[in-house]
Amino acid sequence: MDTAIFSNINWLAVLVAALAYFALGALWYSKVLFANSWVKLTGVNMSDPSARTGVAQIMVSSFILMCVACVALAILIAKIGIAGWMTGLKVGLIAGICFAATSVSISYLYEKRPLGLHLINGGYNIIGCAIAGIIIASWPK
Repeated sequence: MDTAIFSNINWLAVLVAALAYFALGALWYSKVLFANSWVKLTGVNMSDPSARTGVAQIMVSSFILMCVACVALAILIAKIGIAGWMTGLKVGLIAGICFAATSVSISYLYEKRPLGLHLINGGYNIIGCAIAGIIIASWPK
């Protein structure tokens, strides 16, 4: 297997980008922004003790998936060969809109989820990818 595709990745930048993506989620799904709407749209009963079951595993799994997304962003940015925050923003927005948000929404269409949930979760992934792209493309090699 040819692993050359990974040779131009700044792994520290990927880790910081994934941490920023994860931290955005803490803010995005907090009561400051969209927690109340998200709870209402998903129908999660926050007073039910079983709603908190497995939260640590979900958090760890989501962070790992964010790392995978950030590795993919780093590969795309390295292949483009142009550094800088604007390149990172553009690549992040393209990935967030064209891959992350659309993938979520395709599933939600079949699940007949409310439009508000598409917007909350899709918006999170768009902004998360944009922030991650900026970090990765701006990080010194």
